[in-house]
Amino acid sequence: MIIAVHQPQYMPWLGYFDKIAAADHFVLLDTVQFKKNEWQNRNQIKTAQGKQWFTVPVTYHFPEKIHQVRINNAVGWQENQQKSLQANYAKAPFFNNSLGFLDRVFADSWETISELNCFVVKELVRALGISTPIYIASELGDFPDSPDERLIGITKHFCGTIYLAGSGGRQYMDLDKFRRAGIEVLFQEYHHPVYPQLFGDFEPYMSVLDLLFNCGPASLNILRGNE
Repeated sequence: MIIAVHQPQYMPWLGYFDKIAAADHFVLLDTVQFKKNEWQNRNQIKTAQGKQWFTVPVTYHFPEKIHQVRINNAVGWQENQQKSLQANYAKAPFFNNSLGFLDRVFADSWETISELNCFVVKELVRALGISTPIYIASELGDFPDSPDERLIGITKHFCGTIYLAGSGGRQYMDLDKFRRAGIEVLFQEYHHPVYPQLFGDFEPYMSVLDLLFNCGPASLNILRGNE
């Protein structure tokens, strides 16, 4: 049983969903500290002028956890993002027949970044055709504060025997703790595919929206390197 855990991100990149697809259970870790200017409230799309940030404004007060961080709805971010997608992807082959959930993203009243991100990730998983069940850490109960012990606790919660970590985990994880707990650690090694895009030369590490708008039903196979 393979367990993977990651903070809920906004419109994540391809590797995020490759990790979800490789797991038997995936947990959105919304109970850790929010990191400003990372990927929890923003991502990137491709435009005719190059990469563009796609940001949800938040009112963050250190040291709030992700599920505590509120969205600043005084800023017209929803209308701006909707217009930006229309302007930059209207000519993409699958722009008009995919991702109906975006209507809710840009119309509903979202209070916290975690609420929004968890909804977005679950809907993108569905759009890609990934069957891995998704859980939210704050709904599972209490786990230790220590990063390694927290991940061990979540893995054991699902009777997991393998924890799938990001490649960067080698720099900070105490692998001996996992071994003593009877958990094998695997590290994700993601090789970014090249796929058809608008606006010239290929640009990697965009939001998965870029892949879905350009490639539609073939997106999951492309994401996992099968095409």
